[in-house]
Amino acid sequence: MHHIALGVEYDGQAFHGWQRQPGHRSVQQTLEEALSKIADQPIELTAAGRTDAGVHATQQVVAFATSAERPDRAWTRGTNSLVPDALSVRWAIAVPPHFHPRYSATGRRYHYIFLEADRAPAIARHYVTWSAVQLDDAAMHVAAQQLIGEHDFTSFRSAACQAKSPFRCVFTVAVRRFADLVVLDITANAFLQHMVRNIAGALLQVGRGDKPAAWVREVLLARNRDLVGATAPPNGLYLVDVQYGVAFELPRARPPLILRALGDVW
Repeated sequence: MHHIALGVEYDGQAFHGWQRQPGHRSVQQTLEEALSKIADQPIELTAAGRTDAGVHATQQVVAFATSAERPDRAWTRGTNSLVPDALSVRWAIAVPPHFHPRYSATGRRYHYIFLEADRAPAIARHYVTWSAVQLDDAAMHVAAQQLIGEHDFTSFRSAACQAKSPFRCVFTVAVRRFADLVVLDITANAFLQHMVRNIAGALLQVGRGDKPAAWVREVLLARNRDLVGATAPPNGLYLVDVQYGVAFELPRARPPLILRALGDVW
């Protein structure tokens, strides 16, 4: 058997999330169907994480096993010729049998992007979260630092989250401004369902001046999801990197296109 890992980029607006779901177009189903044609046999994928409907990815990592022998370009160019433009396989690489995109990962990195503008954007509306008021990015950054470390993130998880433990470890988090873009950049060992979007929603309240920076720690310690308020929309969220040990030699990730000109964001 050949074990192959793929780096996948997709526009979340075009799919009902990563996971295969009856009656909805998912990234998983679309990609599995294309890969099965290339391999001439059924292909089942495992992924580093399940992104929600509307959430984008610039470096989702997936893997599969197959008896089919194909050059790397068949898994990339061949697959890309069979999938919609909103989905792209960026790279393919052989991995050892023990590689698992989820369990071998040591960290995940997300960006959440806010755009300040007097009016809602027309072109970028599916790729940023609009704020009609100017955000205090410095206060948002201070508030976010209270999340670093291993904590019980019950206050920031979805009510439907099926994870056995609410504990996660946030390695780094920052909120930075680039002109009228305010970017939340967060890396953790793993994330609970809606965790990043709920953190973004809490920080948005701080940025608008509705809550003080210290409020975020109060919410964290309360372990009460009701305190956070509305979950931030999926538009501005990107899975930008999944981290593995250097032994796997996976290709380097890259930031979302909207940030790619800002070299220091990465």
